[in-house]
Amino acid sequence: MRASWRQRVKKLAADMLDVPKDSVLNVPRITLIGGLQLYVENYRGIVEFRDDLLRLALTEGQLHVNGKELVIKQIFPTEVVIEGSISGIKYQD
Repeated sequence: MRASWRQRVKKLAADMLDVPKDSVLNVPRITLIGGLQLYVENYRGIVEFRDDLLRLALTEGQLHVNGKELVIKQIFPTEVVIEGSISGIKYQD
């Protein structure tokens, strides 16, 4: 993935000001708790959901979550909490 000029300037500003990059660059923040719970902030929407696969739309690309017995525990406009046996997380452009 190639960053645009605007993204590069934002990243440079975040580095210089020492602020969290997810708040400036609008990129997802992902928190995985022991393969049992996944918390994703700054997603754009759900592309596909099955009990073994969840695909989330991001600002750029998608996030694929693989596992077993996946359940969307909480969902908000920019945040989602997934529970189940999470076996893999992958970015796709």
